[in-house]
Amino acid sequence: MTDMILVTGANGNLGAATLTALHARGALATGGSRTPTDGMRRLDFDAPSGIDLTGVSTLVLVSAGYAEDDQVVGRHAAVLDAAVQDGVRHVVYTSLTGAGDHLAFALAHRATERLVRTCGLPWTILRNGLYAELFGGLLMWADDVVESAFGDGALAAVARADLAEAAAIVAADPAPHGGRAYDLVGTPITAARVADQLGVPHRSIGLGEYRRRLLDEGSGLLPFQPPMLASIATSVRHRFLDGTCSDLVDILGRPLRDPLTTAAAAAAATRPAPDRTPAGDARPTTA
Repeated sequence: MTDMILVTGANGNLGAATLTALHARGALATGGSRTPTDGMRRLDFDAPSGIDLTGVSTLVLVSAGYAEDDQVVGRHAAVLDAAVQDGVRHVVYTSLTGAGDHLAFALAHRATERLVRTCGLPWTILRNGLYAELFGGLLMWADDVVESAFGDGALAAVARADLAEAAAIVAADPAPHGGRAYDLVGTPITAARVADQLGVPHRSIGLGEYRRRLLDEGSGLLPFQPPMLASIATSVRHRFLDGTCSDLVDILGRPLRDPLTTAAAAAAATRPAPDRTPAGDARPTTA
């Protein structure tokens, strides 16, 4: 049987990067998406009867977390049911770092981990840390000052490309990783250090002010997003997400990309032009 790897969410940032990393390793891999591009399979987790994983040996299930918990878990359950039915031989799930249980979006990940462990297929769980790109994208600009609700807390941030490469390494040869749950986190960075990298001051705001900005009608956020973002802020601020682990370095076999540089680049990309500074904009532009 041909060893075909399929990456779900292949038009998203992590899925696309994982597929690129697989191709760079010479792996036979394709992507799945509800809006497939050339060579991809159409996969709509909200239409379970149409999910076709025939011929797939390894499924990289990239979390479909952009929704309410019940919808996310339902989507994951549907694709796992299809994986069992269609003869997939290994499932790799991109989950959330173990330190993230305080986050508002942890439940969907932990519920999915339970489904993965009990679906009857060999599995590997990649508990991804929060992206350095996300950390930088959540910083807010007010004139030439960076604002955040992170206080002086740190996040063990990780570059998305490192997580994608780790997923590709595991998916390309999953057997040695069977039954393992890896904690894939990076090096702790703070908002003040990102601001220093950008050559601007950092100003800390309170969690109440941050929540007010998130709930503002002009924020453009969906109803489930403000609690998620507020939970990131308070978890970083109170030092629940600054722990390190060697799992990612062990899988990659090399040092990690610098999360500080990555976060600073993401923050710089959101810096408004002088004539259109939206002071206190709380919307994340990088996920």
